[in-house]
Amino acid sequence: MSLVAHTDKDIELLARLMRAEAEGDGELGMLMVGNTGINRVIADCLDFTNIRTIRNMVYQSPGGFEATQRGYFYQRARESEKRLARRVIQGERQHPASNSLWFFRPEGSCPAQWFGQWNVGRYKSHCFFAPTASECPTVYR
Repeated sequence: MSLVAHTDKDIELLARLMRAEAEGDGELGMLMVGNTGINRVIADCLDFTNIRTIRNMVYQSPGGFEATQRGYFYQRARESEKRLARRVIQGERQHPASNSLWFFRPEGSCPAQWFGQWNVGRYKSHCFFAPTASECPTVYR
């Protein structure tokens, strides 16, 4: 069962986002970016109360993903990346991104908090941040 409604175009869009944000961190890093994105669609809290589709999540402004401003994002997704996107949409979760709503790539170590949200871990170059369960219970499914 899918976590969110989607079309083939949504799978392509999510796959492109995952690649553009985390290709350098390998498949696991791309899955974590996908987790964060799907969590934003599911969340009905904080900055994500009006985000209900993959397309809205990818192009959210302000607060969206920097990758959408770069040419690499607009290249066609490979089948391997689409498979990863399908896994995320089907509910596969990877720690530390299981409940994350944000991530970024710092110059050095991960800060304990980022815009008031707690660091829940790092994978390679990205730090992940999640709300508390009381702030955003929908991402703790």
